[in-house]
Amino acid sequence: MSCWLTSPDKTIALQKQTPGLPFTSKDNGFPTINVDPSKTFQSIDGFGFTLTGGSATLINKLPAAAQNALLKELFLTAGNGIGISYLRLSIGASDLSAAVFTYDDMPAGQTDPQLKHFNIDKEKEDLIPVLKKIVALQPRIKILGSPWTPPAWMKTNNSFIGGSLKPEYYAAYANYFVKYIQAMKAAGITIDAITIQNEPLHPRNNPSMLMLAPDQAEFVKTNLGPAFKAAGIATKIILYDHNCDKPEYPLTILKDPAAYRFVDGSAFHLYGGTIDALTTVHNQFPDKNVYFTEQWSDGKGSFANELKSNTTRLIIGATRNWSRNVLQWNLAADAQWNPHTDQGGCSQCLGGITIDGAAVSRNSSYYVIGHAAKFVPAGSVRIASDMPAHLDNVAFQTPAGKKVLIVVNNNAGPQSFQIKVKDQLVATSLNSGAVGTYIW
Repeated sequence: MSCWLTSPDKTIALQKQTPGLPFTSKDNGFPTINVDPSKTFQSIDGFGFTLTGGSATLINKLPAAAQNALLKELFLTAGNGIGISYLRLSIGASDLSAAVFTYDDMPAGQTDPQLKHFNIDKEKEDLIPVLKKIVALQPRIKILGSPWTPPAWMKTNNSFIGGSLKPEYYAAYANYFVKYIQAMKAAGITIDAITIQNEPLHPRNNPSMLMLAPDQAEFVKTNLGPAFKAAGIATKIILYDHNCDKPEYPLTILKDPAAYRFVDGSAFHLYGGTIDALTTVHNQFPDKNVYFTEQWSDGKGSFANELKSNTTRLIIGATRNWSRNVLQWNLAADAQWNPHTDQGGCSQCLGGITIDGAAVSRNSSYYVIGHAAKFVPAGSVRIASDMPAHLDNVAFQTPAGKKVLIVVNNNAGPQSFQIKVKDQLVATSLNSGAVGTYIW
């Protein structure tokens, strides 16, 4: 058995430990994590980040050799690569873009319901060039698109911030999604899934929009779903994309048979509520998928706390509650947590990496995601493992037949324990707050 370790003081950072750990038939009496590959749960689509507009700009500004080396490290698994396998994009600007834009902005007082002015030219500056290099490295990467706002002329307040989608523009907005997916495809980028609105119950971000559950249901069943079907688009439609404290939001939409048939599943963040909300939704609609699409890392937080808490709550917590993916927010920022929009954009969101000029440093979420993405490729399946006190863990079987166990020691001090598979055991230990990935 091999072990890759990250310590809370970062002196060991996703490093393979030598020698390997031997299997034995001896039980030493320590707490035991029993792994049972015969009990299987959901398939895994991948682990990764949101590639914000700001992230793409910072990466695209790097010198060519440094950029290529960084992308290989981020998206391949060889050597020190962490193998990111899933990305989220903003459809238009997010709050971690330098400025707000959509793909059909019009002068004040003008509208464009036929979308004659639709274009993704802004994305051709940084995002699409970076994405093309990523897809060349990792052709099977899954990509999710999420809008922060429609064009302001479609909204009740004619603003990028807040407001709601006017019903008379439901058809135009459905067509906006169709055109986005087609334009990205023409640029060589396949959009696997979309969410309908980032954080639909948080209309104070910049940009943002309020979209209540009945409105999202109506939009899906009368416009978006039929528009995708008519255009022959296979991109998945995912509901909600907000906090775990309101599972009733996606549940009410899934209970509508006309909306249900167009929907792949529901997506969650964890700025409110508890991660078992994903299981609440899964249990009521087991044929629909659940996803975990966003959690930030605090630029003012400590490496130790961010590593421990996000591995425990997201990598372990979300997947043990049926999520097919785990995405942290966001891939890259500069040393001052820029760029971001004014008047509401996140001003202390720590990237997975910090790009400071030509220098790149790696932060907590790089290792949180790396401990899973490097070893658990898309197509892996979660398998059963029990949870001794404060030894939070999750186990997977990969398409190649390997078993992977990710463990966080949430005890106050060092903890020795055993990993048991059938009648074979491995003895090991982790310091408090350390993360270990075990592969056999």
